[in-house]
Amino acid sequence: MQIRVSVNSAERVHEVEARLLLVHLLRDELGLTGTHWGCDTSNCGACTVWLDEVPVKSCTVLAVMADGHRVRTVEGLEGPGGLDQVQRSFIECHGLQCGFCTPGILMTARWLLDRVPDPTEQEIREAISGQVCRCTGYENIVRSVRHAAGCEQAEQAEQDGRAGWAAS
Repeated sequence: MQIRVSVNSAERVHEVEARLLLVHLLRDELGLTGTHWGCDTSNCGACTVWLDEVPVKSCTVLAVMADGHRVRTVEGLEGPGGLDQVQRSFIECHGLQCGFCTPGILMTARWLLDRVPDPTEQEIREAISGQVCRCTGYENIVRSVRHAAGCEQAEQAEQDGRAGWAAS
């Protein structure tokens, strides 16, 4: 079956079997190995990607279900200016250990910050509750997301200040 999907803003047309999981399309067919395949039961969240701006566990989504939709993977977080602030904050605040769960958590954290610019610790923990990290107690992960939020708020305040100054 032929599907057309936008992956990280690149249009793709691909012939797939009806039973192919999205995680396997991304990793095996498209070479986007940042999306990790962990439990195959949707418990670990390592395979989390965005499907039309909503985090989904790609091990439970058939590739044909992405036909005509937009998929964003961890490789799509990096922008023209470099790493996304969430990625930079995970580096700065040691939010990753072995790195296996990190792509799914990064995708979920970016989604959260796009909707809740200043999340509480509880909101962060609730958002990432679908991701399992076996290396840590989540303290550095939560700290990394809070750091990213603070950096983005400071950047926004600076931009607002420049805009206000320019309008004067």
